[in-house]
Amino acid sequence: MSTHTDRIKVIIICGPTGIGKTSATIGMARAFNGEIISADSMQIYKYMDIGTAKPTPEERAAVPHHLVDFVAPDAPFDAARFAALGREKISELAGRGITPFVAGGTGLYIRALICGIFQADPPDARIREKLRREAKELGSAALHDRLILRDPGAAARIHPNDTFRIVRALEICEATGKTLSEYHQAHRFADAPFDVLKIGLHMEREALYDRINRRVDAMLEAGLREEVEGLINRGYSPELRPMQSLGYRHMADFIEGRLTWEEAAETLKRDTRRYAKRQMTWFRADPEIVWKRPDEILSAFPLVKNFLQDSSGCFNIDGMDQAECGKPE
Repeated sequence: MSTHTDRIKVIIICGPTGIGKTSATIGMARAFNGEIISADSMQIYKYMDIGTAKPTPEERAAVPHHLVDFVAPDAPFDAARFAALGREKISELAGRGITPFVAGGTGLYIRALICGIFQADPPDARIREKLRREAKELGSAALHDRLILRDPGAAARIHPNDTFRIVRALEICEATGKTLSEYHQAHRFADAPFDVLKIGLHMEREALYDRINRRVDAMLEAGLREEVEGLINRGYSPELRPMQSLGYRHMADFIEGRLTWEEAAETLKRDTRRYAKRQMTWFRADPEIVWKRPDEILSAFPLVKNFLQDSSGCFNIDGMDQAECGKPE
């Protein structure tokens, strides 16, 4: 937890996919006169509801949510843009006397929002296009191997299948002669405009994986395939970055005949479990996070109350149902 009396106080609720961040944050926001800023790199996109597990209309009616459902799938968007919009929204909420809550599992977005983000040199279209062609011809794993040689620090942080980030890291190397890791070291995410309380949700791995498997089944039953078909019919290519994310690429592979339904479902479950593991690795590296199980989230309420200090009249834990906080997302 970072503290400075002149700064806006912000509560972060983070953790892996499927653990119950949305419901936990709604319970807290209702108790402390709050509104929620989503820190999810996929929930920003329009027309992508089921696969991103966006808050339901009922959840958004219970507590206002921000930075959800406002970007076209083919529009550029990154952590720097999220940080700018998120900071603007935090200031606006605080100006109205509302407690800002940030909920999500995209670690880079959270870090950019609360600590700032460096601005690398502008993209070099010529180099980027060359690298994209190479990725298509050789595969993203081959470019990741090249990145290991050029910038092992960045390669360790970027998944071998994340073509977008691999290309950007190599582009920086080729265009500037410096590595992405050197940029990070020089800037160190030093800008910190808020007082922040970070609460992380965790549970035993097998229990989380079971929740993830059941969540994927629920998404498929809710019509994830039809959602992806609708996106394709709207003209959004399966090659777009958002369409390469969890669920969307798996359904596109099924629709285009590369996977059977059973293969798509099992691969999606496996890849989601792996993603959750990477998320936990990211968050576990942050010593400021206070860890809570979803079923003990009410024990964090006094911590939030003490952090806010001047929240007289906002604390409304009396009569709150434990089930209201921490139910599956």
